[in-house]
Amino acid sequence: MIGRRGIAALGLAALIAGCTAEPETVPSAPENDPAAVATDLPPCPEQEDAVAPAGAPDLSFDCLGGGTLDLAHAPGSPTVLNLWATWCAPCREELPLIQQFADEAGDRVRVIGVNSQDGVPQATSFAADAGLGFPIAYDGDGELAAELGLNVLPFTVFVAADGSVTHVQPAVVRSVDELRSLVAQHLGVQL
Repeated sequence: MIGRRGIAALGLAALIAGCTAEPETVPSAPENDPAAVATDLPPCPEQEDAVAPAGAPDLSFDCLGGGTLDLAHAPGSPTVLNLWATWCAPCREELPLIQQFADEAGDRVRVIGVNSQDGVPQATSFAADAGLGFPIAYDGDGELAAELGLNVLPFTVFVAADGSVTHVQPAVVRSVDELRSLVAQHLGVQL
């Protein structure tokens, strides 16, 4: 698990590599209620009742396709969380690679997007246009990024089946091979 100093160091390195521009103004409710927007996205998967180990983010987000992503509970499967926003150009470039990896990983590694600091209509529209088919949680206020001490997008969080955060990648993933390698190194899953 990464300590606070490690996360801070990663955050500093990420400032150089990602989107740090201020997002567009996020519309107020009810426009930003994930349940109020129709989408073809799958729901977030069920999670185990087991509580994640100490140090896991104690955050919960509604998912655009239904369900909830509760980071305080173990996912039960190795999981890749990819944080992105529609206003972030590097995120837009990375998401097709995340989708390709999700297709390849199948049930061996869960892939969940986390739309951060954005609006629900923008996120669902972009997800449909980009052909994203993995579950997407909605974090309109950027709580997860703040919890991890990051102010850059995109970034990818690797979560073990027990809910422990094993690695935070605060930079754009440039290829599916790179993501496969990160998953092998930080989640112990060979694809």
